[in-house]
Amino acid sequence: MGLWDKLVKGLSKTRDNFAASVTSIFTGYTAISEDFYEELEEVLIMSDIGVDTTYDLLDKLKAVIKEKRISDPMEVQEIFINELKKMMDISKEDYKFEDEKSVVLIIGVNGVGKTTSIGKLAMRYKSAGKKVMLAAADTFRAAATEQLEVWANRADVPMILSKVGSDPASIIFDATASAKAKNIDILLCDTAGRLHNKKNLMEELGKINRIIDKNYSESFRETLLVLDATTGQNALAQAREFKEVADITGIILTKMDGTAKGGIAIAISHELGIPVKFIGVGEDILDLQKFNSNEFIDALFAK
Repeated sequence: MGLWDKLVKGLSKTRDNFAASVTSIFTGYTAISEDFYEELEEVLIMSDIGVDTTYDLLDKLKAVIKEKRISDPMEVQEIFINELKKMMDISKEDYKFEDEKSVVLIIGVNGVGKTTSIGKLAMRYKSAGKKVMLAAADTFRAAATEQLEVWANRADVPMILSKVGSDPASIIFDATASAKAKNIDILLCDTAGRLHNKKNLMEELGKINRIIDKNYSESFRETLLVLDATTGQNALAQAREFKEVADITGIILTKMDGTAKGGIAIAISHELGIPVKFIGVGEDILDLQKFNSNEFIDALFAK
């Protein structure tokens, strides 16, 4: 199965829920009316696109419809799809870390697929000819280090680790020193999935970033937040929380194949201004795909 087919299959639940409902509105109405807009609004909100994003979308649709004097709802669907693509557009610059000597911090709560995502990224970049290293800085959970070690062995990449309960910043110190010495292209760092409160999390991430600034200031910095798409609006709430304490440069949205509410990807991109850079549409290594807004929306509305 090719990447496009995997994407189409992985988004099937969201397509059956969201895209099918939206399409039925465009095909079911013969004229653009208040009822048309109200039903579209209800479907968008119920699909976890979010209230703010829904109203922005509707405002843009109404403006284009008025400007072009459109009266046929079928003509509106193409405009709607194009607006979604614009909202989620992502450029090559957003993946600049792939072409630099980079330190990539992976953050997120436990259970969202954080460690697995790191492993899949390691496999991706190792297969692309990059020199990759892992740093097991989630020292609060023994299973996290063990799981990451499995991925390190599978990808055949070096890994810096320490004992459970060790200072995560000290592991980052060792990892950045080793990455510099070994001319590593991408250093992927697992970080704590749970700390007692936002203050603790901010202090922990701040300490780690200061270590990188001091020890490896020439590296390109990337901070990716991992979210579980199946949690819907809760994923958006988590993103807001983490945005308050970290300079998030991108989102990894996992388990898109397990949810009918993949519209959360649109809400996160638009409401928080953080690009979705990778999406998980299955268990296979190739199922963690680089995000492309055109392909994503086209797959959502594929017949």
